[in-house]
Amino acid sequence: MLDSVIQVAIGSDHAGFDLKEEIKKHFSVQGFVFQDYGTFSDASMDYPDAAHPVAKAVEAGEFRWGILLCGSGNGVAMTANKYQGIRAALCWKEEIARLARLHNNANILVLPARFISREEAMHCVETFSSTGFEGGRHERRVEKISHTL
Repeated sequence: MLDSVIQVAIGSDHAGFDLKEEIKKHFSVQGFVFQDYGTFSDASMDYPDAAHPVAKAVEAGEFRWGILLCGSGNGVAMTANKYQGIRAALCWKEEIARLARLHNNANILVLPARFISREEAMHCVETFSSTGFEGGRHERRVEKISHTL
């Protein structure tokens, strides 16, 4: 665990709702405090309605990082990555989550709820939350993400 309290913005669409709730339950006992931006049921809804507020909150610095979930992960990732300060990484394996933080300084973990096991999702969250940015040669690459060349 990084801090005694780890504050995380989280959101999902209906396809990610159940896994989002499991993540919150599992990590709340480890000191994570979640600001849940919805959805709050498995009723059909539009994924941007959850992705926009999470991305805005992380970009504004209200949270160091966030988690987004939808069926494939692509919809919430595309939405979140519209924000200048966001680097949302679609991760389906622990090693991808580690590299997203280490090399890309990702600040939103995106999970494909229909294509990842509960166990692998928990590993991704744990790894994402405990891995820092390596910097060095990766710094200039990350800086180029938000600049128009």
